[in-house]
Amino acid sequence: MWTLYKKELSGFFSSIVGYLAIVVFLVLIGLMLWVFSTPFNVLDDGFSAMDGFFFIAPLLYLFLIPAITMRMFAEEKRGGTMEFLLTKPLGDTAIVFSKFLAGLTLVFISLLPTLVVYFTIYALGDPVGNIDTGSVCGSYIGLLFLGGAFVGIGLFASAITNNQIVAFIVAVVLSVFMYLGFEGIYQMGFLGKADLFIKSLGMRHHYESISRGVIDTRDLIYYLSVIAIAIMATRMVLQSRKWKK
Repeated sequence: MWTLYKKELSGFFSSIVGYLAIVVFLVLIGLMLWVFSTPFNVLDDGFSAMDGFFFIAPLLYLFLIPAITMRMFAEEKRGGTMEFLLTKPLGDTAIVFSKFLAGLTLVFISLLPTLVVYFTIYALGDPVGNIDTGSVCGSYIGLLFLGGAFVGIGLFASAITNNQIVAFIVAVVLSVFMYLGFEGIYQMGFLGKADLFIKSLGMRHHYESISRGVIDTRDLIYYLSVIAIAIMATRMVLQSRKWKK
């Protein structure tokens, strides 16, 4: 499993995909926080907080993570290496989990340079250090779990097709629904007492909960459950190829 993990990770950085995803993420974050006149511009806002970053980052991940994961299985199928991979002395779960860890590692790497934003706002605070560090730490943890959930969804989308574009579109649609869809249904308010339950099914609800700086086990269990379901669903897709034979 470790060998496959390293192969996937090196595959990201041996091509332009991994670098491009990270650079696009960082450039867009930088422009919206420091250059463009947006509601998230730190200098215009006048408050030493990273709320803008933690609002923008999930929205960018909705598109960037599917762009990363779309090739993981779809390219294996298109290139004819999928059958060879399945003959390796690895279980389907190990194969899926290796690719998941590689995707999650890339998400983690993309977050590391954004610590510059934290230290910059920390230094610009009046007085210096006037920033809610606990909330920032919670938001980073929430963002990492959210990214992991998007990676899991992207893996599933890549496993059900051999077309990378289709995998990208399916992953984006599923991720947007899981992050914003339940929130939208809740805001319609036509389900009565069930509205709060519907809201709790959405990723955004649990992401915002973790971002308050208090780590609730219910939020962690939610994300771990979404990731586990996505991995199991992807594993079932791989096994279905054997059923057909």
